[in-house]
Amino acid sequence: MRRVLLVLGSVAALMVTLHLAHQVLECQQVLSERRHRLMRPENEELVMMDANHVEYRYSKDMPLIFIGGVPRSGTTLMRAMLDAHPEVRCGEETRIIPRVLAMRQAWSKSGREKMRLDEAGVTDQVLDAAMQAFILEVIAKHGEPARYLCNKDPFTLKSSVYLSRLFPNSKFLLMVRDGRASVHSMITRKVTIAGFDLNSYRDCLTKWNKAIEVMYSQCLEVGRARCLPVYYEQLVLHPEQSMHNIMKFLDISWSDTVLHHEELIGKPGGVSLSKIERSTDQVIKPVNMEALSKWIGHIPGDVLQDMAHIAPMLARLGYDPYANPPNYGHPDPLVVNNTHRVTQNTSSSH
Repeated sequence: MRRVLLVLGSVAALMVTLHLAHQVLECQQVLSERRHRLMRPENEELVMMDANHVEYRYSKDMPLIFIGGVPRSGTTLMRAMLDAHPEVRCGEETRIIPRVLAMRQAWSKSGREKMRLDEAGVTDQVLDAAMQAFILEVIAKHGEPARYLCNKDPFTLKSSVYLSRLFPNSKFLLMVRDGRASVHSMITRKVTIAGFDLNSYRDCLTKWNKAIEVMYSQCLEVGRARCLPVYYEQLVLHPEQSMHNIMKFLDISWSDTVLHHEELIGKPGGVSLSKIERSTDQVIKPVNMEALSKWIGHIPGDVLQDMAHIAPMLARLGYDPYANPPNYGHPDPLVVNNTHRVTQNTSSSH
């Protein structure tokens, strides 16, 4: 009898043990799934509501638009024109996104640092998921929600290839401008850019060449289906044709408002401008030719002579390095009229 009781007790204990083990496994599975969900922010959506209680959902798979280029190349004008579209919101420069991208790039470049991060479990996958979540959060929440969101931070396009992997449906607008005009604008408007010596046209043109070379090669690597070089001069001379091409590239329906951004500045759902961005005083005006040839007659002779050597990207991008002034093309009647109005307003205010 005792033997039977012992056997029954052993069987009961075994069953209880098996049941407990099964419960533990189920509990671990639930915790693992929950932890897995928590650790995958790239699968999550950001939900935002506008003033009319319309809900917008944003994720890494949304068609984000990134605008960039060397500073003083028309990036603010480009984003203001897009901002005028009723379904697009760009907003002011975040300033932080290119800095975070530069830090991420530095971690990858340093073999020792990458090894330390990998050892700590901070793998590329972990970093990329964090970058996705951070960049999306900043872009989505630093302005009003809209169907299409875009980010304008000039140096962001030094990381186009990386961003194209983080956001697989994103598109890129690379602003291209005659480097002589960009550099003259930096120097005369005292726009501080890390590494650029504003006392030297030669130095600034050398740095311009290096920066645009990186951005242009990244754009080519991303591919023409996702990265479109936009020439500032052509945007200014032929805004309607240029914007039609851009909207088609972005797969966004046409709106005439993109040709009259100056009428929507400060309006709800219109164009929000920063009081401290250097281009604000220019983009409050309609598209005009004022800035196209301001650089002519200001660049030192020795720099002009060496231009093809100092800035070989000029010729690669289609600019004549020895033309002073170059022929950028003939303006549309709308632009001629806008320029006349702007000139009249400037002379009457003096």
